[in-house]
Amino acid sequence: MDDPDRHYESTVEIRYSDLDTFGHVNNAVYATLCEEARVDYFRDVLDLGVHEISFVVARLELDYRKAIPDVGDVTIVVGITEFGRTSFTMGYELRYDDAVVATAETVQVAVDEEGSPIEVPTEWRDQVAAARTRVDDA
Repeated sequence: MDDPDRHYESTVEIRYSDLDTFGHVNNAVYATLCEEARVDYFRDVLDLGVHEISFVVARLELDYRKAIPDVGDVTIVVGITEFGRTSFTMGYELRYDDAVVATAETVQVAVDEEGSPIEVPTEWRDQVAAARTRVDDA
């Protein structure tokens, strides 16, 4: 999960309802933060709306490093770090007040309307390569 190829940044607002009885963000909310960043990534990098995304999350791994102590903005740096034939891996780094509070990795499988695995679209691979190039050139 230390892959540096995270080439997109999303900001997600922490709400009061995300806090638990200890006054910090509930651990389950971290997965939701990754989900929101993933949807933003697909919208902004791959130009796909939420109803055009055809994959399922097959695996989620979260490493908590520090509690998020209050409401505010979380910055999530994310990118597709690896492509397989029918799957792809995304890496995430969650930051609050300039500190890394968690890292995560998800594996998604591209699927058809019946939920059967299909090849990851070539267009997605090309658009991700272009996004990486824009970051490398910046």
